Amino acid sequence: MKRRITALLLALLATQLGSLVSPAYACGCGAMVPYGQSRIGVDRETSAVRWDGRTEQIVMRFVVRGDADRAAWIMPVPGRASVQLGDGKLFDELTEQTRPQHRARHYFWPRNHDWPFASSQGDGVGAAPPASRAPGVGVVGREQLGDFDVARLTATDPDALKNWLESNGFTLPERLATEVKPYVDQKWEYVAVRLAPREPGKKLQGALDPLRIRFDSDRLVYPMRLSRMAGNPQSLALYVLADHRMEPASRIGGAAPEVTFAGPITPGGALAELAGGKPVFLTAIDQEFPEPGRIDADHELRATAKDTPYRRTVYHDELLTVGGGVPVWLLTVSAALVLLAVSAVTVIRRRRRHGHGATA
Repeated sequence: MKRRITALLLALLATQLGSLVSPAYACGCGAMVPYGQSRIGVDRETSAVRWDGRTEQIVMRFVVRGDADRAAWIMPVPGRASVQLGDGKLFDELTEQTRPQHRARHYFWPRNHDWPFASSQGDGVGAAPPASRAPGVGVVGREQLGDFDVARLTATDPDALKNWLESNGFTLPERLATEVKPYVDQKWEYVAVRLAPREPGKKLQGALDPLRIRFDSDRLVYPMRLSRMAGNPQSLALYVLADHRMEPASRIGGAAPEVTFAGPITPGGALAELAGGKPVFLTAIDQEFPEPGRIDADHELRATAKDTPYRRTVYHDELLTVGGGVPVWLLTVSAALVLLAVSAVTVIRRRRRHGHGATA
């Protein structure tokens, strides 16, 4: 009996260790996979999308964690793409543009952190390898951009695409051939990215350098279907710069998209460069995908009926006070007590007068 229990415990331990070292992939635009037994996870995918009705530009940045020093992912695009490194300052500017407004919200009665309930002590606070050819796959271009080895491809056969990627150093999920078939049928092209830091021993951690992808498109589309392969919940932050306020046409299997900012802006800096130096309407959208396997389409975005502006408001509850910070409730209670005292004195005096009158 003891031997069986010991064997069972060892099997459970082996299972847990296996889950710790097995490859993991997570990427809202496609599928990101580390090499060997290392691990990588995408905590956050943030993308800025500029669309002028004819051309779409996507600047994407990943915040990753894990111990991988190499990884790869693939992104389908509806047209011939060009790729270059993006400007990391862009996302700082977007954060500043969409920062919520702060407002005070006053309350009358004291709470547990206000006097007389609060304690007097306070709250206590390397160069890309040569490309090989495979039937059904066309290599549009391949270049080294910083730590990224980028290949731009066409494909008429999903299995041939997978084979080319594997033979050229792009390790991707086994399901890839099945999942890219809809894109192959629609004659989309692909941007395959191999993340291989040139600095020896450097791990893929934190915010990676952004990539900027540009292609022609008469509709605003953000590729998401391949994220079905992700094993962990996904989180997407999408900034859309267009002529009007934009919205996703559907939830595509995720939680309801949340608009965190909408309004016209006159951008400067890296944001102005992406916008072409023109005023644009900026829409910021957040969406969660608790079950990536339910994602059934790419995001298509459309103009809303009205360009209604919106900015998040963060309320800070504050005790209602008047000059010098005196609580209004204290003044009110004090005034009420004074009135009660005056009324009591008045009643007592009247009774005394009536008493003296009766004695006389």
